[in-house]
Amino acid sequence: MINYRGWRHTFKLDPDKEIGDDALEAICESGTDAIIVGGTYGVTFDNTLALMSRIRRYAVDAVLEISSLEAVVPGFDAYFIPLVLNAGDPDWTFAPHVSGLLAYGSYIHWDEIITEGYLVANPEAGVARLTKARPIADAATAKAYAQVATRICHLPIVYLEYSGTYGDPEVARACKAGAGEAHVFYGGGIRTPEQAAEMAAIADTIVVGNLVYEDVEAALATVAAVKG
Repeated sequence: MINYRGWRHTFKLDPDKEIGDDALEAICESGTDAIIVGGTYGVTFDNTLALMSRIRRYAVDAVLEISSLEAVVPGFDAYFIPLVLNAGDPDWTFAPHVSGLLAYGSYIHWDEIITEGYLVANPEAGVARLTKARPIADAATAKAYAQVATRICHLPIVYLEYSGTYGDPEVARACKAGAGEAHVFYGGGIRTPEQAAEMAAIADTIVVGNLVYEDVEAALATVAAVKG
Protein backbone atom coordinates (compact mmCIF):
# COMPACT_ATOMS: atom_id res chain seq x y z
CA MET A 1 0.00 0.00 0.00
CA ILE A 2 1.13 3.56 -0.65
CA ASN A 3 2.25 5.55 2.39
CA TYR A 4 -0.32 8.34 2.24
CA ARG A 5 0.41 9.15 5.90
CA GLY A 6 3.77 10.47 4.75
CA TRP A 7 2.23 12.92 2.29
CA ARG A 8 2.24 16.63 3.06
CA HIS A 9 1.34 18.03 -0.37
CA THR A 10 -0.64 16.63 -3.29
CA PHE A 11 -2.05 17.89 -6.57
CA LYS A 12 -5.49 16.88 -7.77
CA LEU A 13 -5.99 16.65 -11.54
CA ASP A 14 -9.38 16.46 -13.21
CA PRO A 15 -9.64 14.15 -16.24
CA ASP A 16 -12.27 16.49 -17.72
CA LYS A 17 -9.84 19.44 -17.79
CA GLU A 18 -7.01 19.98 -20.23
CA ILE A 19 -3.41 20.25 -19.12
CA GLY A 20 -0.47 20.56 -21.49
CA ASP A 21 2.51 18.24 -21.48
CA ASP A 22 4.92 20.87 -20.12
CA ALA A 23 2.58 21.81 -17.29
CA LEU A 24 1.94 18.16 -16.43
CA GLU A 25 5.66 17.44 -16.34
CA ALA A 26 6.25 20.42 -14.05
CA ILE A 27 3.49 19.28 -11.71
CA CYS A 28 4.65 15.66 -11.59
CA GLU A 29 8.32 16.61 -11.13
CA SER A 30 7.59 19.39 -8.61
CA GLY A 31 8.37 17.39 -5.48
CA THR A 32 4.72 16.93 -4.60
CA ASP A 33 4.04 13.67 -2.78
CA ALA A 34 1.26 12.38 -5.04
CA ILE A 35 -1.15 13.10 -7.85
CA ILE A 36 -4.81 12.44 -7.08
CA VAL A 37 -6.99 12.01 -10.17
CA GLY A 38 -10.66 12.81 -9.76
CA GLY A 39 -13.54 15.14 -10.51
CA THR A 40 -17.28 15.57 -10.11
CA TYR A 41 -18.58 15.93 -13.67
CA GLY A 42 -17.44 14.68 -17.07
CA VAL A 43 -15.15 11.97 -15.71
CA THR A 44 -15.10 8.97 -18.07
CA PHE A 45 -13.08 5.81 -18.52
CA ASP A 46 -11.39 7.24 -21.62
CA ASN A 47 -10.30 10.58 -20.19
CA THR A 48 -9.21 8.98 -16.91
CA LEU A 49 -7.15 6.38 -18.76
CA ALA A 50 -5.60 9.07 -20.95
CA LEU A 51 -4.57 11.17 -17.96
CA MET A 52 -3.25 8.18 -16.02
CA SER A 53 -1.07 7.06 -18.95
CA ARG A 54 0.48 10.50 -19.11
CA ILE A 55 1.12 10.67 -15.34
CA ARG A 56 2.68 7.20 -15.45
CA ARG A 57 5.68 8.63 -17.31
CA TYR A 58 6.81 10.01 -13.95
CA ALA A 59 7.75 8.37 -10.64
CA VAL A 60 5.18 10.21 -8.49
CA ASP A 61 2.45 8.21 -6.71
CA ALA A 62 -0.84 8.26 -8.65
CA VAL A 63 -4.19 7.66 -6.96
CA LEU A 64 -7.69 7.53 -8.43
CA GLU A 65 -10.42 9.07 -6.30
CA ILE A 66 -13.47 7.23 -7.58
CA SER A 67 -16.52 9.37 -8.31
CA SER A 68 -18.01 7.31 -11.14
CA LEU A 69 -18.13 3.56 -11.64
CA GLU A 70 -17.78 4.11 -15.38
CA ALA A 71 -14.38 5.72 -14.81
CA VAL A 72 -12.68 2.99 -12.77
CA VAL A 73 -9.35 2.42 -14.49
CA PRO A 74 -6.79 -0.23 -13.45
CA GLY A 75 -3.17 0.74 -13.05
CA PHE A 76 -3.21 3.34 -10.29
CA ASP A 77 -1.12 2.87 -7.14
CA ALA A 78 -4.24 3.06 -4.98
CA TYR A 79 -7.91 3.98 -5.05
CA PHE A 80 -9.59 6.45 -2.71
CA ILE A 81 -13.24 5.64 -2.01
CA PRO A 82 -15.13 8.66 -0.65
CA LEU A 83 -18.04 8.36 1.77
CA VAL A 84 -19.74 11.77 1.79
CA LEU A 85 -20.35 12.24 5.50
CA ASN A 86 -22.82 15.11 5.16
CA ALA A 87 -24.66 13.92 2.04
CA GLY A 88 -28.31 14.93 2.25
CA ASP A 89 -29.22 12.33 -0.36
CA PRO A 90 -28.82 8.94 1.34
CA ASP A 91 -28.16 7.28 -2.00
CA TRP A 92 -24.72 8.92 -1.91
CA THR A 93 -23.76 7.33 1.39
CA PHE A 94 -23.51 3.63 0.55
CA ALA A 95 -25.57 2.89 -2.58
CA PRO A 96 -22.73 3.69 -5.05
CA HIS A 97 -20.37 1.49 -3.07
CA VAL A 98 -22.76 -1.45 -3.14
CA SER A 99 -23.13 -0.98 -6.91
CA GLY A 100 -19.38 -0.90 -7.27
CA LEU A 101 -18.94 -4.13 -5.33
CA LEU A 102 -21.61 -5.84 -7.39
CA ALA A 103 -19.85 -4.80 -10.58
CA TYR A 104 -16.17 -5.15 -9.59
CA GLY A 105 -16.07 -7.02 -6.27
CA SER A 106 -14.32 -10.09 -7.64
CA TYR A 107 -11.56 -7.95 -9.22
CA ILE A 108 -10.77 -5.72 -6.26
CA HIS A 109 -7.34 -5.84 -4.63
CA TRP A 110 -8.33 -4.68 -1.16
CA ASP A 111 -4.81 -3.60 -0.26
CA GLU A 112 -5.17 -0.87 -2.89
CA ILE A 113 -8.45 0.48 -1.46
CA ILE A 114 -8.43 3.41 1.00
CA THR A 115 -11.69 4.86 2.29
CA GLU A 116 -12.18 8.57 2.95
CA GLY A 117 -14.73 10.24 5.19
CA TYR A 118 -15.51 13.16 2.89
CA LEU A 119 -16.86 16.37 4.41
CA VAL A 120 -18.17 18.83 1.81
CA ALA A 121 -18.01 22.31 3.34
CA ASN A 122 -18.72 24.59 0.35
CA PRO A 123 -22.47 24.54 -0.40
CA GLU A 124 -21.87 26.04 -3.87
CA ALA A 125 -19.54 23.26 -5.00
CA GLY A 126 -20.64 20.81 -7.68
CA VAL A 127 -20.18 17.87 -5.32
CA ALA A 128 -22.36 19.62 -2.71
CA ARG A 129 -25.19 20.06 -5.21
CA LEU A 130 -24.79 16.53 -6.53
CA THR A 131 -24.99 14.93 -3.07
CA LYS A 132 -27.36 17.55 -1.57
CA ALA A 133 -24.76 18.07 1.14
CA ARG A 134 -26.00 19.30 4.49
CA PRO A 135 -24.38 22.60 5.52
CA ILE A 136 -21.50 22.65 7.99
CA ALA A 137 -22.91 25.23 10.39
CA ASP A 138 -19.81 25.76 12.52
CA ALA A 139 -16.58 24.28 13.78
CA ALA A 140 -18.37 22.12 16.35
CA THR A 141 -20.39 20.48 13.57
CA ALA A 142 -17.23 19.76 11.59
CA LYS A 143 -15.64 18.17 14.66
CA ALA A 144 -18.71 15.98 15.21
CA TYR A 145 -18.66 14.78 11.60
CA ALA A 146 -14.95 13.95 11.92
CA GLN A 147 -15.72 11.95 15.06
CA VAL A 148 -18.45 10.05 13.21
CA ALA A 149 -15.91 9.21 10.52
CA THR A 150 -13.25 7.95 12.91
CA ARG A 151 -14.93 6.87 16.15
CA ILE A 152 -18.04 5.29 14.64
CA CYS A 153 -17.06 4.33 11.08
CA HIS A 154 -13.32 3.80 11.79
CA LEU A 155 -12.29 5.43 8.53
CA PRO A 156 -8.55 6.04 8.04
CA ILE A 157 -8.93 9.41 6.27
CA VAL A 158 -11.02 12.51 6.89
CA TYR A 159 -11.09 14.78 3.84
CA LEU A 160 -12.31 18.35 4.38
CA GLU A 161 -13.33 19.67 0.94
CA TYR A 162 -14.07 23.33 0.26
CA SER A 163 -13.88 22.78 -3.51
CA GLY A 164 -13.03 26.08 -5.19
CA THR A 165 -13.13 28.39 -2.19
CA TYR A 166 -10.63 28.84 0.63
CA GLY A 167 -11.90 27.34 3.85
CA ASP A 168 -12.17 28.48 7.44
CA PRO A 169 -9.03 27.53 9.38
CA GLU A 170 -11.10 27.16 12.55
CA VAL A 171 -13.29 24.56 10.86
CA ALA A 172 -10.15 22.77 9.68
CA ARG A 173 -8.73 22.79 13.23
CA ALA A 174 -11.98 21.40 14.61
CA CYS A 175 -12.01 18.70 11.96
CA LYS A 176 -8.43 17.78 12.86
CA ALA A 177 -9.31 17.69 16.56
CA GLY A 178 -12.25 15.37 15.92
CA ALA A 179 -10.33 13.07 13.62
CA GLY A 180 -8.18 11.51 16.31
CA GLU A 181 -5.67 9.13 14.73
CA ALA A 182 -7.16 9.48 11.25
CA HIS A 183 -5.20 11.28 8.55
CA VAL A 184 -6.73 14.66 7.62
CA PHE A 185 -6.70 16.00 4.06
CA TYR A 186 -7.66 19.59 3.30
CA GLY A 187 -8.64 20.67 -0.22
CA GLY A 188 -10.18 23.82 -1.61
CA GLY A 189 -9.26 27.30 -2.80
CA ILE A 190 -5.52 27.26 -2.10
CA ARG A 191 -4.08 29.93 -4.40
CA THR A 192 -1.04 31.28 -2.57
CA PRO A 193 1.98 29.86 -0.76
CA GLU A 194 0.68 31.52 2.43
CA GLN A 195 -2.64 29.70 2.22
CA ALA A 196 -0.85 26.43 1.48
CA ALA A 197 1.38 26.88 4.54
CA GLU A 198 -1.56 27.90 6.76
CA MET A 199 -3.62 24.81 5.96
CA ALA A 200 -0.58 22.52 6.01
CA ALA A 201 0.04 23.64 9.59
CA ILE A 202 -3.43 22.28 10.47
CA ALA A 203 -4.10 19.32 8.18
CA ASP A 204 -1.79 16.38 7.59
CA THR A 205 -1.98 16.76 3.79
CA ILE A 206 -3.15 19.60 1.56
CA VAL A 207 -4.62 19.15 -1.91
CA VAL A 208 -4.10 21.78 -4.61
CA GLY A 209 -6.44 21.43 -7.57
CA ASN A 210 -8.01 24.32 -9.47
CA LEU A 211 -4.88 26.45 -9.23
CA VAL A 212 -3.07 24.03 -11.55
CA TYR A 213 -5.41 25.12 -14.36
CA GLU A 214 -5.43 28.82 -13.42
CA ASP A 215 -1.73 29.52 -12.77
CA VAL A 216 0.68 26.60 -12.89
CA GLU A 217 3.60 28.65 -11.52
CA ALA A 218 1.55 29.64 -8.50
CA ALA A 219 0.54 26.00 -8.05
CA LEU A 220 4.19 24.94 -8.10
CA ALA A 221 5.01 27.53 -5.43
CA THR A 222 2.69 25.78 -2.98
CA VAL A 223 4.99 22.74 -2.94
CA ALA A 224 7.94 24.71 -1.54
CA ALA A 225 5.64 26.50 0.90
CA VAL A 226 4.66 23.19 2.44
CA LYS A 227 7.79 21.08 2.00
CA GLY A 228 10.60 23.58 1.60
